[in-house]
Amino acid sequence: MIRKPLFDLLRRLIGRPFRQREVEMIDAALDALEGVEESAHSIGPEGVALIKRFEGCARVRSDGLVAAYPDPGTGGAPWTIGWGATGPGIGPETVWTKEECDERLVRDLARYAAEVAAAIGDSPTSQCQFDALVSFHYNTGAIARASLTRLHIAGDYSAAAREFGRWKHAGGRVMRGLVRRREAETRLYSGA
Repeated sequence: MIRKPLFDLLRRLIGRPFRQREVEMIDAALDALEGVEESAHSIGPEGVALIKRFEGCARVRSDGLVAAYPDPGTGGAPWTIGWGATGPGIGPETVWTKEECDERLVRDLARYAAEVAAAIGDSPTSQCQFDALVSFHYNTGAIARASLTRLHIAGDYSAAAREFGRWKHAGGRVMRGLVRRREAETRLYSGA
């Protein structure tokens, strides 16, 4: 991909030259996208807004950097940073810039959307249903094993919508935040 036209456009939009770190981050995001296959579905604005609302970009320090925080259910692992990013290299000492958090969200959403698209195959799916399924998978990582996926594929959308509410536990406890998130995902899935 020839990147110069994109960089020129972005430079005009922000009204200044890029800092070296910004160039490196944009290059990394473009590199990550080159390996991602496009699917028939991508998450829409409602899905992104739902994920951002429930994940938040928490733990912004006074210096503007974002610190990792422990899982609310376990008080420890998995550690999370930014918009709900977890995984190798994220622990109690992890600190990112807001830009790094945003860039990771873009990459993660592309990956999770591709995984949801693969799990549901060619079953009829509205944008709202797809967005709710991506939010669910982003939070649980369970799209491949969840009953709601099988019910969705079978076209039993009412039963699939009821399944979201079952996923409200963390660390063996019912979490109020998960109850609220599953209610929001159910509403989005149902087109309400």
